[in-house]
Amino acid sequence: MKMSKEITTYCPKCNTHTKHAVKVYSKGSGRGIGLNIGTRRRNRKLLGYHGKIKGPTPVKKVSKRQKVLLKCIKCNYTIERVMGTRTKKKLETA
Repeated sequence: MKMSKEITTYCPKCNTHTKHAVKVYSKGSGRGIGLNIGTRRRNRKLLGYHGKIKGPTPVKKVSKRQKVLLKCIKCNYTIERVMGTRTKKKLETA
């Protein structure tokens, strides 16, 4: 899915339609793999000789709803926008 590098859209801070720079949102690494509380709790429950406590980990979704960061060129205010429906193709600026 291709998107232009600059679009004109509404800026809530300027209260008008202005040009916005488009940047594809990419999630940070977070706490790292296996360090968050849910993963630690699950691993602790699966230890030992007590049989199966929890089911298999949920399957990841094949397609994602892509997120875009729109930065106002006039006032540098940043807006997050989710792009429509789920798509298998990666979002790219052209």
